Amino acid sequence: MRASLRTLLLCLALAGAAAARAEEAAPAPDPAAEQRKALEIARENLKATQERRERLAAEIEALKGERGKLQTALIDTAAALREKEPAVQDREKRIADLAESERQLKASLVARRGVLADVIAALQRMGRQPPPALLVRPNDALEAIRSAILLGAVVPDMRAEAEALASDLREMARLKGMLTGERDALAHEMEGLGAERERLTALVDERQRQLGQQQAELTSEGDKAGLIARNVGDLETLISKMEQQQARAAADAAKQAPPPDQSGKVDMAALHDAARLAPAIPFEKARGMLSMPVSGNRVLDFGQTNGAGLAEQGISIAASPGATVTAPCDSWVVYAGPFRSYRQVLILNAGGGYYVVLAGMERINVALNQFVLAGEPVAAMQGGAAASGDAGSPSASARPVLYVEFRKDRGSIDPSPWWAGTSGEKAGG
Repeated sequence: MRASLRTLLLCLALAGAAAARAEEAAPAPDPAAEQRKALEIARENLKATQERRERLAAEIEALKGERGKLQTALIDTAAALREKEPAVQDREKRIADLAESERQLKASLVARRGVLADVIAALQRMGRQPPPALLVRPNDALEAIRSAILLGAVVPDMRAEAEALASDLREMARLKGMLTGERDALAHEMEGLGAERERLTALVDERQRQLGQQQAELTSEGDKAGLIARNVGDLETLISKMEQQQARAAADAAKQAPPPDQSGKVDMAALHDAARLAPAIPFEKARGMLSMPVSGNRVLDFGQTNGAGLAEQGISIAASPGATVTAPCDSWVVYAGPFRSYRQVLILNAGGGYYVVLAGMERINVALNQFVLAGEPVAAMQGGAAASGDAGSPSASARPVLYVEFRKDRGSIDPSPWWAGTSGEKAGG
């Protein structure tokens, strides 16, 4: 019995040692050494940032006057961001899952701490008391038997509990190591994401600078669009008004580029001309070729009943904070600005009577009458950066939502056939 008791106490001692190793704090740092290290890291970061900005400035300088190359750089940078944003989001989800597992394990250990402490204390007291003299009194013999029965029943359970505790503590140490690795990887990915966003901002600024010569005309058109927006009460009416305005202005070649070829012929070579000023192919022929304007999870589909009990006229995508929004197709900007509770709204004329509506953005970086290419960055969602690793992955309801609507003949149509990787003729236009 004493051997069993010693074995149990040894298991518990080992578990305690494992706990000490798992929770052991790093040696007290030298404040002066820590300050020197932080200063050195800050200097290295500053140097890297300066070098990156110098390279970016040189790149922008080389692109001046080269519209095609600038457009290509914009599309490539937006595509790189579209790849990085989901990776960051996935990493945040893994960190949140690991943090939740760690929290549950800690709660389990805390819940068992009181029971273990009481039983261990009882066993230690029994271990310190010598066994009763069996021949002194009959009651002493009975007590010894009862003690033996009690220990025989309790010790195996306590040994199993101690082994389970040691296993949980080892798992705790493993989770902490994984969390540290994931957070370091997230920090690296966030750094890369920030560099790509900085590059995109510089490219967008250069694009808009090159369009500055058209600013007077764009300002005049912006005033007209703003007046229309102030005099309508809902998004449907705003879209209809803009469609009517475009129909009246369709013959004015000075305000709108020539319409795309509607003969039905598809010139695939035109897709590679980044300097084009009209859609490479008719929108009707682009079915199955368009990319989603933002990375994220689709939360509402066309025709699905929304919270108001009405059928959705477009799709809604929950995106990452600060996500880049790209033009799904070659098109002209016919409205760009805030509208009611929809935040920033973009209406794109894709030609052939087709329009694309994007709503819910925080910032728009294109102007009225500007021609944009498929995949070209046109806006950004709310939030300047993805959530930190400590905060975990934001839920779909907490993420900014982009609303996308396709229209034809002043009515909404199902966009499903146009997205890459889809098939079927579900559209009404």
